[in-house]
Amino acid sequence: MTSSMGNDTKTESYSYPFADLADERTQDWPLVKSPWNIIALLALYLLMVRYAPKWTARCKPLQLRVPLFCHSLAMIFLNGYICLEFLTASLSLGYNFACQECRVSHDPHEIRIAAAMWWFYISKILEFVDTAFFILRHKWNQLSFLHVYHHSTMFLFCWTYVKWLPTGSTFFPSMINSFVHVIMYSYYALSVLGPRVQRFLWWKRYLTGLQLVQFTIIFFWASQLVFRGCEYGKWLTPIGAAYMVPFLFMFGRFYAQKYCVSAVVKKAK
Repeated sequence: MTSSMGNDTKTESYSYPFADLADERTQDWPLVKSPWNIIALLALYLLMVRYAPKWTARCKPLQLRVPLFCHSLAMIFLNGYICLEFLTASLSLGYNFACQECRVSHDPHEIRIAAAMWWFYISKILEFVDTAFFILRHKWNQLSFLHVYHHSTMFLFCWTYVKWLPTGSTFFPSMINSFVHVIMYSYYALSVLGPRVQRFLWWKRYLTGLQLVQFTIIFFWASQLVFRGCEYGKWLTPIGAAYMVPFLFMFGRFYAQKYCVSAVVKKAK
């Protein structure tokens, strides 16, 4: 009895993000249980960013229009599916959009949300291909710190959520992000179809604006979770809110430099 009580006390002393507290529903799903898979994938991504530009710079840039279009089309359908799953399953469960605790339930709709979260996490691995396309096409200006930081850190965050908090309020920012990615990859798909289509893509600046709106919504949404003392992800939600701040700064600076400053320069000429 004493040994059993000692073990219980030891278990209760654990706090996130230890594996003992991981959500049991997702642990056997691919690329979830072991952190070494995540470390290996992230290391390979950063090694690609570090060394691949030096190797590909010796060759002519590739066009890759067909692979780009196919990848963008696949990401449109995947993110559309993820967004729809989050929306319909959360409505079926009567989720509270403001604050919803993570329930370890095997209800079919709860599993749908957990599965959608897993696919959302997998989509962040597939987004590494964007970086590979930039490198192969010699789009060095697009291979920015913002791009690499965004892709690498989002990948880590999504793994953390699918491992420990795959349901509950997790669905809200993931649903918004997947919706934005449907629009973003629609732009990417159209942009490779040639000049006849590209002249209709005047709305590129509004895509960046939409991303800023996304980060603003998620920042204030996560902040209200903290201030209200929501039971969902008390250890992770403040980190998530703080995580939006550098995105707001970097995307805001990019928007100002790309569209505001350039517009002033054009008027001056």
